[in-house]
Amino acid sequence: MLIQEQMSLEEKLHILSDAAKYDVACTSSGHARSGNGKGIGNCITAGICHSFSADGRCISLLKVLFTNECVFDCKYCVNRSSNDVARASFSPDELCRLTIEFYRRNYIEGLFLSSGVLHSPDYTMGLLCETVYRLRRQYAFQGYIHLKAIPGASAHLVEQAGYLADRMSVNLEFPTAEGLQRLAPHKSRKTILEPMRRIQLKAGENRRELAESPHTPRFVPAGQSTQMIVGASGESDYQIVTVAESLYKKFALKRVFYSAFVQVNPDLALPAAYQGPPLLREHRLYQADWLLRFYGFAADELLSPNRPNFNVALDPKCDWAVGHLERFPVEINQADYYTLLRVPGIGVKSAGKILGARRYGNLDFEDLKKMGVVLKRAAYFITCKGRMMFSVKMDEQTVTRSILESQAQKETVQQGYRQMSLFADLGLEA
Repeated sequence: MLIQEQMSLEEKLHILSDAAKYDVACTSSGHARSGNGKGIGNCITAGICHSFSADGRCISLLKVLFTNECVFDCKYCVNRSSNDVARASFSPDELCRLTIEFYRRNYIEGLFLSSGVLHSPDYTMGLLCETVYRLRRQYAFQGYIHLKAIPGASAHLVEQAGYLADRMSVNLEFPTAEGLQRLAPHKSRKTILEPMRRIQLKAGENRRELAESPHTPRFVPAGQSTQMIVGASGESDYQIVTVAESLYKKFALKRVFYSAFVQVNPDLALPAAYQGPPLLREHRLYQADWLLRFYGFAADELLSPNRPNFNVALDPKCDWAVGHLERFPVEINQADYYTLLRVPGIGVKSAGKILGARRYGNLDFEDLKKMGVVLKRAAYFITCKGRMMFSVKMDEQTVTRSILESQAQKETVQQGYRQMSLFADLGLEA
């Protein structure tokens, strides 16, 4: 371990923000809470300010670890105890001052705070609670705070944190207990699920209290989330989406995040990952997650033990539709809302527009295009006034080939474009 003493705040920030970059459970909160006019900031629906890294990950402008020191030795983690890396820790006051100064300079709208486990889960959770307590009470910060609950921490500390944070999360890490045991032997499924359950139960109690007394302090008003690593422990897509579906049902999670495995430690228990992180697989899982939450799909509709992984060439809804051609085509002027949602190229907004518009007359393909329907995908699965957009043989191979050809044409066209450079295009380069 590399030990540095008398480290500056800037040096700590560099180390602890870099150490936090692999945690992807960081997006807008979906929670609206205005300030009372006496403190600093507010929590609008946009939630935390964020940007995107070169590999597509969503990263908040102030996403840090409290400390990257850790008693655990998880094989996949850059901050594991056996790694020879520079270690640093903030004090509660340092992190509060950093957050406030960043906010005053309009760099951030909120804080995403996680941590390694320093000494013990309770000791670390106590420091996190002290930090957000000072930020709320001493510094009067009313912006968005997303706080990680430390697995194994006492219930009273998790509850204390929940009254101070807008959102909390506990990383599940891996879909199965076997994967967790193999790659994070110091952690257990029980210590991860216990705080998750405690947050859910306390949030339910808080909602009932608020119904009786609106001035009751709010507990985790933006809900809780979790994260699973994809591609490190060998689970199939079917296992991952099945676990995600169960988490949504049993723990009322707001989001499950999927993090493509990044090779940061050489270890025989980890995949070689020579071709880089499985980002396309991560993308397909996010698309499937959207179908579970907003489109009425079940995990066992999308995949099965006999077909355990998504087709990376097609998005999950398109792949499902191609495998269930017996349900198509559907008549756009007669299909109900949930049937329309299952048509590739038709989303939640466009399905609502279709239902509203057809009260005034029958719709045609040109009408659907104006509503935002992606006809390059939808055309194979719908009819308007009893006819299809163009004649096509309705078998799985033909439809799949046609969709892939239209995707290839789009990609070819896009290759003709480039990002503009102000200086180069205006001849201003030195």
